[in-house]
Amino acid sequence: MNDEKLNEMVIKCPACSVEGKAKSIMKELEIPHFGKVLETTIQCPECGFKHSDIIALEQNDPAKYVIEINKNNLSVRVVRSQSATVEIPEIGVKVEPGPKSEGYVTNVEGILTRFEEAVEKAMKLFDDNQSQINAKNTLTKIQELKKGNGTATLIILDPFGQSKIVSEKAEILEIPEEELNNLKTGFSHIE
Repeated sequence: MNDEKLNEMVIKCPACSVEGKAKSIMKELEIPHFGKVLETTIQCPECGFKHSDIIALEQNDPAKYVIEINKNNLSVRVVRSQSATVEIPEIGVKVEPGPKSEGYVTNVEGILTRFEEAVEKAMKLFDDNQSQINAKNTLTKIQELKKGNGTATLIILDPFGQSKIVSEKAEILEIPEEELNNLKTGFSHIE
């Protein structure tokens, strides 16, 4: 990755509103297998606020990326744009983009860890017996996959084709028009 452009400034913190303390850094980068992106970071030494995001600067054709999760694929690189839906249907977990969605680069194990953390948070929010049982079952399945036990399918649906699963074993498929029309993008629409 080579920095193409760097923009750095001191701004008013979006969290604590202290003027002239937060540092905003924007870098335009070229990422292999992904294209041009804008990496943004805001850090405030006053309150500890930190926010990072990766915004794709290129739009590609809509694409569905599919790979089998198994012990041999846990380290496969995954690039998820802020507009992509990530799901593992066999264990019933799915994350759709919203207005505050962030892009990230991780690996298959990192995706499993993100789902694991989300289920743990949900367990604190929903304390009824059935929700706890369902969450514990889901956690067990995720943890087994992280240990390399069993298989499941990782699917990334990206209406702007900016995500990637960087592996020869990954399938890249077209998204049928009907499915594409029902995908969330994370962007607000004003009609």
